[in-house]
Amino acid sequence: MRRPSSRIREEIERLQEQLKLAETKEAERIGRLALKAGLGEVNASDTELVTGFEEMAKRFQAGTKQKTSGPAARSQTGAPDA
Repeated sequence: MRRPSSRIREEIERLQEQLKLAETKEAERIGRLALKAGLGEVNASDTELVTGFEEMAKRFQAGTKQKTSGPAARSQTGAPDA
């Protein structure tokens, strides 16, 4: 059974709104984490930050778990914060 184009358009609009809400939630989460990590006070251009985020995304998407320093790494290994 074929659906009329108006119903398809309505569905597309609904899905676009869902996408917008999901992206907003993701952006807020990443923003909170970035601020917690101290990125709010980093003096870098947007281009430099995007490049750094892309590198970080590749690292996590590839599934490689490189050890880092700092509280996050210590909490993953169970070591106490210094």
